[in-house]
Amino acid sequence: MVSQDLLDILRCPACVREKDGMLDLVKGTWLVCRDCGRKYPISDDIPVMLIDEGDKWVTVAVDDLPVPPPPIA
Repeated sequence: MVSQDLLDILRCPACVREKDGMLDLVKGTWLVCRDCGRKYPISDDIPVMLIDEGDKWVTVAVDDLPVPPPPIA
């Protein structure tokens, strides 16, 4: 599980330069940006905060996100 302290400081790497880039924890395994809608998987308790990874899931509805996230290729 990702600690609350880490969740409090994490920001969307795509938005953080222009906005707050705040993230919401969804389904315990995804971080979803409130601003741009990118979705970052949490793999083995480690948030994968790569813009390319967030881009893969931006069009997927939050309810349709797989749990657990698929392995990172």
